[in-house]
Amino acid sequence: MEKHTTCLQSKILCFSLFYLLSVVYLSLSSSKCTLRPPSASPPPFSYPPSYGENKHAIPTTRSSCNSPVFFSDYSVVLKKMEANLMNSTIFGERSLRYMQGNGESFGGNLSLKERLSHFDQSDYGNEIPCGFFKPFKISYSDRTTMEKCNGVVVVTAIFNDHDKIRQPRNLGPKTSDRVCFFVFVDDATIKGLYLYNVISSQTKENKIGVWSIVRVSGEGLYKNPAMNGVIPKHLVHRLFPNTKYSVWVDAKLQLTNDPLLLIDALIVGPGVDMALSRHPYFVHTIEEAMATARWKKWRHVDELRMQMETYCENGLQPWHSNKSYPTDVPDTALILRKHGAASNQFSCLLFNELEAFNHRDQLAFTFVRDKITPKIIINMFEVEVFEQIAIEYRHKHNLKNYVGPNVTQSLFGSAGFGKCEGYVMKMLGKNYIIE
Repeated sequence: MEKHTTCLQSKILCFSLFYLLSVVYLSLSSSKCTLRPPSASPPPFSYPPSYGENKHAIPTTRSSCNSPVFFSDYSVVLKKMEANLMNSTIFGERSLRYMQGNGESFGGNLSLKERLSHFDQSDYGNEIPCGFFKPFKISYSDRTTMEKCNGVVVVTAIFNDHDKIRQPRNLGPKTSDRVCFFVFVDDATIKGLYLYNVISSQTKENKIGVWSIVRVSGEGLYKNPAMNGVIPKHLVHRLFPNTKYSVWVDAKLQLTNDPLLLIDALIVGPGVDMALSRHPYFVHTIEEAMATARWKKWRHVDELRMQMETYCENGLQPWHSNKSYPTDVPDTALILRKHGAASNQFSCLLFNELEAFNHRDQLAFTFVRDKITPKIIINMFEVEVFEQIAIEYRHKHNLKNYVGPNVTQSLFGSAGFGKCEGYVMKMLGKNYIIE
């Protein structure tokens, strides 16, 4: 009996050791949600003390991350990404053709009928409208440099001096050689950078840390600076025609992990066309539209109502469990893309909707996603993952533009929900109270 007990204890000990070694191996080979910095990183860029680029961070509510997202070791990802970039077939053989010519606006000022006519690209042969019906005025040297970026590009934009330029953290030792970093700025932003001595008006530098500066003339573009920022945000595949992957980073964010690790874990690993975070609170598009009206994120409430009624009339449905996605509302502050036909087509059609209505891309997102043919595959990852890979800051002019609850507005008046009544009844039932 004693011999049997000793043998059993020995087996348990062996099993425990095996389990421990397995856990250690997995922790060394991949990291669940929390990323380990590469073994060596470039020295941090130093701003003038007055610039305060990392002030006013928004605190996160989640101290840990348990989502099933695994980030591999930097050296493993580096080799894998280099192999992917050499293999052009993984990006698909179907290519899109874009409309050319002059237009009343940068996006062509298309009617609803014209926009809807381009949602079905199943025959692959038609040209689609995708901006650039007016020039995007940047220098020839900047354009040439952008065209030379043929691997991965990280892009941000600051218009009307609305945010501060923040350097990404925890970059791997070879990332800057393989990834292009570009920030698009207008004249107002350049003046702010001069004011804080981040760049000199005499030397006219074209780099701030890892970021290459692209100066954009607002002449002929949109009166709304935010809409001008939408051009590099959603038409990055046209500005960088030779890139294979891109990472869009809103200027209110600071990346805290290497973009190669993010692309590998959130795009390449799950085999998707695009990746972005879920909204932390909303699931239905009209919830976001109501919040947009309530907090005056877009002050023209009548236009918001018309936009939602247009989408409801043309097939927009509330989120339900039969949809392929966990939510209808994304957080578009961070967008990762594989530059294939699917994500390029989606970006073009989304941009057309933004020009038609407003720059609030969360409102048009699901309408385009659910209506587009062929379908795009999107990884809408958990908010806790987002909080592990980026730090969010308040906008530079946030307090100036803040409006409190005493100036709330309702998206729908007391007359009812108009053409969205069916949507709202399905979403919340007949007992819904109009805000």
